[in-house]
Amino acid sequence: MSALLSFESWRVEVASGAILRSVSLSIEAGEAVGLVGESGSGKSMTARSVLGMVPRGATVSGSVRFRGKEIGRLDATGLRRLRSRDVAMVFQDPRATVNPVRTVGDFLIEVLRERGVSRSAALGTVTRILTEVGVDNVPKRLKQRPFELSGGLLQRVVIAAALAGEPALILADEPTTALDVTTQEEVVAILDEQRRLRGTALLFITHDLELATAVCDRIAVMYAGEIVEIRPAGRLHEDARHPYTKALLAARPGSVATGERLRTVPGVPQSGIDAPPGCVFADRCPVAETTCREVIPPMRDGVACHLAVA
Repeated sequence: MSALLSFESWRVEVASGAILRSVSLSIEAGEAVGLVGESGSGKSMTARSVLGMVPRGATVSGSVRFRGKEIGRLDATGLRRLRSRDVAMVFQDPRATVNPVRTVGDFLIEVLRERGVSRSAALGTVTRILTEVGVDNVPKRLKQRPFELSGGLLQRVVIAAALAGEPALILADEPTTALDVTTQEEVVAILDEQRRLRGTALLFITHDLELATAVCDRIAVMYAGEIVEIRPAGRLHEDARHPYTKALLAARPGSVATGERLRTVPGVPQSGIDAPPGCVFADRCPVAETTCREVIPPMRDGVACHLAVA
């Protein structure tokens, strides 16, 4: 059985260079996959590629398939269906997602009305889903506008909108970035619970390895436009093999004793545009050899590193 979503040697290049150098990744139906890495690594562009949202004028190669169909070959109708029914996206900032002059009720009901659902049936559905995602006093919230809601409450509304369309896949692009720590945990718990209840697949983008481990079945580590390691979430902390993954884990606040200086990943974060021609991490890697700087390492047993050993 083929994967629900698959990337194969996916490359996105603009005039200044490659944003994504080569992404190969698959997500099965109902599976949650975390995509982690530093800012500029290409995580958001990977997610946007699923919806055909690549930069205008970009050169692409490789493949992105949803249910076996090449997304780049979908016509306008097929792409509209993909975006409105099959795949839903939850962005970092909920206030950039919701029309500020419309009520929460209008925003949510529109999602279902586009699918031919009557207004009364749509109202019943969104009322139920808002309750399920932890929104209190739903009749009042439906009449409010986005600026009247807190960030955490509004992100729940956006998650409800994503769930209302009953998508097969949710793309969550750092959905907790603008929230305080307590609210982050609540929102992620809701997203995880609801997608499990519905059997929905999830691509969860985050900087937080602990968060990804709690939510996801597998974690893909991304650096400079490439995925450098993929591991089951429960094994990543103990079984990381790529030097970049090890450096990220060592840089976590909880990885050092109280009073000790927090470790950092040496060097400067790079995008796919700036990365060296061989291994993308070679310029920052403490164990890199000449081969690493000249030859692209293939992905073997879930790690793209010339020096990785089982």
